[in-house]
Amino acid sequence: MSSFLSEFVSTMGYLRLVTISDLVDIAILTFLFYKVIGLFRRTNAAKVARAVLFIVVAMWLAYQFNLHALNFLLSRAVELGFLALVIIFQPEIRRFLERIGSNNVSVFARFFRTQTPASDLEQAIDETVEAYAEMSKNRVGALMVFERETDLSNIISSGTPFQSTVTSELLKNIFYPKAPLHDGAVVVRGGKIAAAACMLPMSERMNLSKELGMRHRAGIGMSERSDAVVAIVSEETGAISTVVNGNLRRHLSPETLGRILRNELLPREETGQDKQRNPLLFWKGRGARS
Repeated sequence: MSSFLSEFVSTMGYLRLVTISDLVDIAILTFLFYKVIGLFRRTNAAKVARAVLFIVVAMWLAYQFNLHALNFLLSRAVELGFLALVIIFQPEIRRFLERIGSNNVSVFARFFRTQTPASDLEQAIDETVEAYAEMSKNRVGALMVFERETDLSNIISSGTPFQSTVTSELLKNIFYPKAPLHDGAVVVRGGKIAAAACMLPMSERMNLSKELGMRHRAGIGMSERSDAVVAIVSEETGAISTVVNGNLRRHLSPETLGRILRNELLPREETGQDKQRNPLLFWKGRGARS
């Protein structure tokens, strides 16, 4: 018991030495590790991670057992390995930098962008669900991108400008197989159609199912490079899909599509039960009204 207390006292002594800078440093490293783990989960990087771990363990064993030649070769391999990792993960690094650049642009764009009325978004969602239900039944391919925080001006400029209210009939006319604008994506900004026939970046992931066509790959690629919500109708099967943060959900019903779009696009309001569970939010809300 005395040894436990002494360890506890020494640990508390170390904690007193922790400063705000140390906490910020730990938070940044935790965030970076979280992003790296997410990158490994979304790509085929797990095999590379195992190889790197094997080399690190081999270097440690070579150092412990004084295997100088092996330690020298492994250390040189690690130096060249950093360059190899940059080449291997070049697509992921580029997408990460593009995401950061787009988010920085969107931060400044928010100061000049008016708040979208929730009614416009609700109408756009209702009309989209209605159109997707019929297009799914008739196996008409469709691809829609709903802009959120990441600015999609470069994607919008690649298509035909619209600036029109989202209606079911308009969407069905746009994606009609013989219509001039059916190829490409419709981009919705602020509850309005900003452009049609837009070109989206293709996903470069190698682990995608071979069943996925060009629409799905384009939708996944768009979601990997932005925080946009993508809705897809397969021309081959009529299945409805959504992509959010690179995660694809397939074979959805129109009701599920509407629920996903509302959860992702509409602003969340605190209910009475939420305020009771979180009194800080309740008092914050009172302070904002006073």
